[in-house]
Amino acid sequence: MRNTTLCYIEKNGAYLMMLRNKKKVDENAGKWVGVGGKFEEGESPEECVEREVLEETGLHLTDYCFRGLITFVSDEWGCEYMHLFTADAFEDSKHDTSEYENYAIIEDELSHAHSLTMPVPECEEGELRWIAKEDIMDLNLWEGDRPFLKLLMESDSFFTMRLQYEGDKLVKIDQKVY
Repeated sequence: MRNTTLCYIEKNGAYLMMLRNKKKVDENAGKWVGVGGKFEEGESPEECVEREVLEETGLHLTDYCFRGLITFVSDEWGCEYMHLFTADAFEDSKHDTSEYENYAIIEDELSHAHSLTMPVPECEEGELRWIAKEDIMDLNLWEGDRPFLKLLMESDSFFTMRLQYEGDKLVKIDQKVY
């Protein structure tokens, strides 16, 4: 059983999304996901999400919330507990905060969605884009990401969800909202 974190960083009505397209071996290849990764030995969920966001984006989270616990069960990848966070405040050592306030909304060639022209850091694991929240569901997402993204966008409640996959096919969803 592995433990991971995933964070959806929000700014100006957009989430920072990553197209996983740079690693040679990646179970998320070609999919759009939030930012996160695997726990290191002895880490708490909060320590893991802070470290992973900093490593992948250079952003230091200053306000974030633990929103849910997702249990993935797969006949191919085994089991995973994913600790799901949202964040709406961060510090960026490379860009002035005014660069996040003066932006345009464009049609992004990579995502074919509306993207905001706010600073986007380089990442070794994929291409990062600020995607307008109303266009997130149009991206190439894992089928099981859609139900938890819907909950993140529509409710502030904590939730648990169990997603069962056979291969790439989502075959069962159980959820509880608290």
